Formats: sequence, structure tokens, C-alpha cells
Amino acid sequence: MADRVVVTGASSGIGAATVRRFAELGWETVAVARREDRLRALAAETGAHPVVCDVTDEAQVAAMAAEVEATGGATGLVNNAGGALGTESVESASNDDWRRMFEVNVLGLRTVTAALLPVLRAGAAHGGWASILNLTSTAGLAAYAGGGGYNAAKYAAHAVTEVLRLELAGEPIRVMELAPGLVHTEEFTLNRLRGDAAGARKPYEDVVPLTAEDVARVLVGAFVQPPHVNQDLIVLRPVAQSSVFHTHRGPLAPKAG
Repeated sequence: MADRVVVTGASSGIGAATVRRFAELGWETVAVARREDRLRALAAETGAHPVVCDVTDEAQVAAMAAEVEATGGATGLVNNAGGALGTESVESASNDDWRRMFEVNVLGLRTVTAALLPVLRAGAAHGGWASILNLTSTAGLAAYAGGGGYNAAKYAAHAVTEVLRLELAGEPIRVMELAPGLVHTEEFTLNRLRGDAAGARKPYEDVVPLTAEDVARVLVGAFVQPPHVNQDLIVLRPVAQSSVFHTHRGPLAPKAG
């Protein structure tokens, strides 16, 4: 079986950049997202097989998995679909926002993984191995004020990844996690701040953040390692960001000796 990977959340940002990077390296890709117009454009650009699917809808996910199996199977899965809503405190946050974050970042990840595991096992039986990579966040490794529901969802996604690795022990399926820090994409912070364009620019002022393409290069690099190499957890930050609590603003320069 030729290398073929399913990428969720593929209509923009890191997901779209990941599809492009896999395509550059000759992988067949299945691009999964809700927005058909963007998927069609990405498919025309990269040759990806587009599948319109909301990862929070179990029936749609089941249909997506059946289509992946019917059109050539897969040996890889990138669970990239996710997102954040709001920066309110735990006290003042909306349960609806928290519910949506858990549905996408945690339950969607689980639903997609469960639906595609039989497909990945079939791919491993023919090709010798398969890979799953979950795109989480440094917000799932360190909590911060205003992170509330997003912290909780990404901590949960991190835990699910660790559990899955234990449950698949003994199978030729590696389970990997990539946790980026400050990444500037066209939609993430804008969606989190509910369309506040001025507010969405502030985290990236006077700093060189990661780009979606930076993340995609590292993500795809984990897949092209020898199959016995499992990069359990990759933490990726811009040089200016030393932790979730500290980002240097302004030029980077050596200290005087």
C-alpha cells in the first residue's frame, strides 16, 4: 500500500499546511473538514482526496472512515481538528463554550481515532506499520489564567494520547503527539476572540511566532522517521517563547559578554 494519510481540520491553518507538506513528499492524502469550498480548493492544489465531515458528528465520521477504506485505505492519521473559544475565567466562562471545545478537541479526536483504527490496522497489515499523530498544544502541558476550557480540553487530549499508546502496545502502530506553542494562523485566535481582529493581533506583536508551515514540517517529519522511531511528545515553540508564561517581545540579541 502506498503511504496515505488522513488529516482532519484540513481546510485552513496547520491542517492545510500539513496536507501540502505531505503532498510535496509524495504521500497520498485525505483532507477532512467541514468547509467544502476550502477542501475543494485544497484538493485542486494538492491532489488530496476531500471528505466533508464534522468530527463531532459520529454518523459523519463513520461515513468518512468508510470512504477512506473504500478509496484506498490509510497508514496514517493526523488528528488536527480543534480550537479554542474565549478567554474568560473559570468562574465566568460559558459551559456551551467548554462543551464545544471538548466536543472538538477530545471527543472528536476519540471518535475519529476509533473509526479509523480498523483501517489503519489493515494498512499496517499490508505495509508493515501505521502512525497516529495528535496535534495538541502547550496549553495541554501547562495551565494559564484565561485558558480554562482550552487548557482542560488539551490536557484531556494529551491524556487520551498517552492512554492510546498504552492500549496499542504490541501493535505496529506508533502514537505521537505534537504540542505547539505560539503559532500565528489566520483563524485560531480570531475564532477564540469571536472575531475581534484587533485583539487577535496582540499575541503576535513584536515577536516572530511559528507559522502553520513550521508546524507542518515538524509534524510530517515525525511520519518520515524510520517506523520503529516513535516521537512520543514533540514540544514546538518559537525561540522567543520560553514557556506559556513568557514570550520575549522585541529583537533577539546576544547578551554582551
